[in-house]
Amino acid sequence: MAHIDPELELYRGLMEQPEHFEDGFSIKTIFGGLFVGFVMLPGAIYLGLMAGMSLGPAAEWTTIILFTEIARRSFISLKRSEIYILFYVAAGLTVMQGAMALSGGAFAGSMFWQYFVRSPAAKSMGIANQVPTWVVPPADSMALAGRTFFHIDWLLPGTLILVSYVLSRLVWFGMGYSMFRITSDYENLPFPFAAITAQGSTALAETTTKAETWRWRTFSIGAMVGLVFGAIYVGIPTLTEVVLTEPVQLIPIPWLDLTRRTQSILPAVPIGFMTDLSNIGAGFVIPFWAVTGSFIAMLGTVIANPQLYKMGILHSWRPGMDTINTQFANQIDFYFSLGIGVSLAVAVLGVYEILRQMSYNRAAQQGNEETRGSWKPPTGRGDLPIWIPIGLYTLGALGYILLCWKLVPAFPIIYIVAFAFLISPIESYINARMIGLTGQFLGIPMVLEGTIIFSGYKGIDIWFAPIPRFNMGGAAQNFRILELTGNKIISVVKAELLMLPIATILSLLFWQLVWRLAPIPSPAYPYAQKMWHLQALQRGLWFTSTLNPEHSTFYKAWNKWYAIGGFGAAIVLYALLRSLRLPILLVYGVIRGFGILPHYVFPQMAGALISQFYFIPRFGARRWKQYATVLMAGYSCGMGLVGMGAIALALIGKAVSQMPF
Repeated sequence: MAHIDPELELYRGLMEQPEHFEDGFSIKTIFGGLFVGFVMLPGAIYLGLMAGMSLGPAAEWTTIILFTEIARRSFISLKRSEIYILFYVAAGLTVMQGAMALSGGAFAGSMFWQYFVRSPAAKSMGIANQVPTWVVPPADSMALAGRTFFHIDWLLPGTLILVSYVLSRLVWFGMGYSMFRITSDYENLPFPFAAITAQGSTALAETTTKAETWRWRTFSIGAMVGLVFGAIYVGIPTLTEVVLTEPVQLIPIPWLDLTRRTQSILPAVPIGFMTDLSNIGAGFVIPFWAVTGSFIAMLGTVIANPQLYKMGILHSWRPGMDTINTQFANQIDFYFSLGIGVSLAVAVLGVYEILRQMSYNRAAQQGNEETRGSWKPPTGRGDLPIWIPIGLYTLGALGYILLCWKLVPAFPIIYIVAFAFLISPIESYINARMIGLTGQFLGIPMVLEGTIIFSGYKGIDIWFAPIPRFNMGGAAQNFRILELTGNKIISVVKAELLMLPIATILSLLFWQLVWRLAPIPSPAYPYAQKMWHLQALQRGLWFTSTLNPEHSTFYKAWNKWYAIGGFGAAIVLYALLRSLRLPILLVYGVIRGFGILPHYVFPQMAGALISQFYFIPRFGARRWKQYATVLMAGYSCGMGLVGMGAIALALIGKAVSQMPF
């Protein structure tokens, strides 16, 4: 069995291995998918634009509660396996996607690109007219001026979106299932956070069988907290935006910005904290030492920034800047290059930890210790011959290679092939092991960016090409959750086939509806209006790296000595902290935390301290972690119930206000 930190051993036993497996996909799943598509999807779109929140957990638990209540009143029960497949479908349709932090199916990314091509950031960098038309119509297109997808200029981008979505699901299943078989079945890794979702499914399954235990009581407490807080945080701003020019926010969304108030004593330091209680709840769930490491690193950043400003390194910052402008100015001056070096160090250290773990396992095996599981899957799980998922991944990867070759024929195809069949499998395995051991995501950073930059290619179209760079380590955890909830593998295959038309057709229709109600971004969508400018600047920074240096913002921000310094400092810090025998999660938290926005860390640290010094002494470590996972699931449900009601009224109100009679 793999050697992991004692704190993570708490998570291994949160759920017991099921004794039998069954197909969780049923007619209930089909109705659940349609319910999510027609009811939850428009709300997820709206909430993401207005408050920057994912409706994923809310949609998942709202859907499940609705169906469990129907089941109770119909004198039938929902099995744990059925509840998780409902959960999986709801999550797949409403989870936030990519760096744009958008929910809403396959067409979510197109909303950001229609803004980017006309954004001040793209225009100031001189790249607005270079965005390829197979991504988004040109800035002067009537499709954008009329805010509609139903225009000939969207034919090519829309087709590419649909093809890419199908290929992505082939890749997800093929690579994800393969990584699951290796890391969970053969290497027997614990996947410490897989039990979070499985616990919630178990809690709700108990209600339909009238076998309610602590899980349902804890879930209900979290739901009530979410209902009360959600009424203030989401409900009031959403409803007041219908009748006023701007929403009334009793609690600032998404954070309370204190940067201007503290600039006299902490120049060039973005100060504030996230106002959503889920960040405190995250401190309950995330291992204590991981949060502590990030907090220590954040304090180091707060102390260092004023000194860097006095030294002239953070020279772009000016008094009066808010969080967004301060953060981007610091990135341009210092943290962009430093972060590249630190990210590379994290990847190197991750590989080192994996090799160290393998060495430990070999030594343990020689000592006749039980170190591995078996290639033979559990009986009844419905596993496929391994050549099938490998074949599906190969088919999907070849599709991506062909698309890239057609769209950007001048880019060397050897790099595209290397990403598909060398870099992506290696990165997916490294990440799957990291998640399996610590629950922490790990990617090999800057590989794609570095390849594009050093290939010598000129032009920004390559940044939009569907290069087959995948990290499917997280999918291995999804399959582990599937196993813990007693599902056969065929269940998720059927769920993916159900999600395909919902995530494409309904995504197109509802994005069209929301876009027609008001420009995106605009005061009607405050989160998008505030954050998309920063995201456009950050993305444009990379895009300019393949332009001539004299016209490139990237080369103005890039400093190789800062990157080398970041790499070296991270390695030295790792060696120092490990020599002190500190927990590995603390080590990684410190290394990855420099330059992190304090807004997230403050509430998480508060939650971690409450958890560590109040709840764990009172309930015990293992029992409290079980409570915390179910509590957070209930909170997400309560927030979702309030959000969905308010958003539905807002959509109706906006639609009626635009009617000419």
